[in-house]
Amino acid sequence: MALQQEDNGTREKNPHLMENLMGYIDTRIDIIRLEIQEKLKAAFVGTIHGVLLGVIAFMVLIFVNIFLGLLLNHLLDSSFWGFGIVALFYIILLVILVIGLDKKIFQGVADKAFDNTIYKSDKREKHI
Repeated sequence: MALQQEDNGTREKNPHLMENLMGYIDTRIDIIRLEIQEKLKAAFVGTIHGVLLGVIAFMVLIFVNIFLGLLLNHLLDSSFWGFGIVALFYIILLVILVIGLDKKIFQGVADKAFDNTIYKSDKREKHI
């Protein structure tokens, strides 16, 4: 008889335990969804910011190069040599990048920039 009462007591507690466990799982899923949503928002804002900075930087580069070309044209008393000198500068820069630089230099920079970024961004991971 005592065994049967104890068994009934355990059965009565199990529905509450299952409800609490399901509530915990639901809450944990909601937290994960919110974390994903925050990361997506941050990525979106970062992308928009980066694109805007890129467009502005490109426009500045274009107008500075036009200014330098016109300034060199004025100093050389020519209508085209200034732009030729600016274009030659970029051709030399292109040749240096294509032939002279090894991709290992860029690989080293990328390794330093992206080293363990997954673990650094995980707030739950505790570093010792």
